Amino acid sequence: MNYLLLAIGFVLLIAGADYLVRGASSVAKRLKISDLIIGLTVVSIGTSAPELSVNIIASLDNAPGMAIGNVIGSNIFNFLLIIGFAAIVSPIGLKNSLLKIEIPFAILASLALIFVASDTFFDSTPGVISRSDGMILLLFFSIFMYYIFLSAKKGEIKEEEIIEKESNLSVWLSVIYIVGGLGALVFGGDLIVGSATELAIGWGMSETVIGLTIVAVGTSLPELATSLVAAYKGNSDIAIGNVIGSNIFNIFLILGASSVITPLPFAASSTIDALVAAAATGVVLFFGYRGKGLKIDRKEGIILIVMYAAYITYLLV
Repeated sequence: MNYLLLAIGFVLLIAGADYLVRGASSVAKRLKISDLIIGLTVVSIGTSAPELSVNIIASLDNAPGMAIGNVIGSNIFNFLLIIGFAAIVSPIGLKNSLLKIEIPFAILASLALIFVASDTFFDSTPGVISRSDGMILLLFFSIFMYYIFLSAKKGEIKEEEIIEKESNLSVWLSVIYIVGGLGALVFGGDLIVGSATELAIGWGMSETVIGLTIVAVGTSLPELATSLVAAYKGNSDIAIGNVIGSNIFNIFLILGASSVITPLPFAASSTIDALVAAAATGVVLFFGYRGKGLKIDRKEGIILIVMYAAYITYLLV
């Protein structure tokens, strides 16, 4: 039954995020908000809605290990498996801004997470991501969003790079989509947290490991689908930009908001996982500068996938 509830939860989570984005985008267009702003806010945050829903519910249900594991596991999955598969589908070209700003900012996000829980370095007791730490993470998120808006204003980000859907829904249908999407996110997230916790107990695994694996993979399915389709169509900017943006949102927005709701205990073992996330981002940055053409080719994509398999083996063993 827990497996079935977990699967239903993931379906509700992904469908809820999709309908929420469509409804909110339609309302925003009726309010004369530009497509560019809609893409930078509603669409971008909408792809991270599954992680946000699960983390908020995990925080409220006193399951901090799952909340932290979900964010770190999603980031590792994004950079190793999603970019790896996308590169196999089609080599991913990288812009200078990605290499000089966005990817380093993603590395900064992982290091900031370790820093706000840095009391693990000074004594043997678990650290805590406090409410003040959460506010620091949210401040970094606002800085990143300010950079995105400046880039859009300068024309460095084009509308066709970020708009995923066009919606001409009626007002009432838009409201139904928004309310229904939010409801599906909440109910789906609750099912996932509850069933994943029961599975963790049954398997003798910690909430953190379940969050790092099953929950992280499930909540990252929207990013996986978006990046693979973009890679197949030869749109490298969306294929990798979607992943980088999601990773930054996961730590600065989602973990920041979760820890503001309730402080999150941060086990010393989670520091290793956060370092793996930072290292995965660093490897992608290295591959981008390596060789000619500033791209991640198929061979490097296979290396990323092998690295993810090694990490999962480490977790389970």
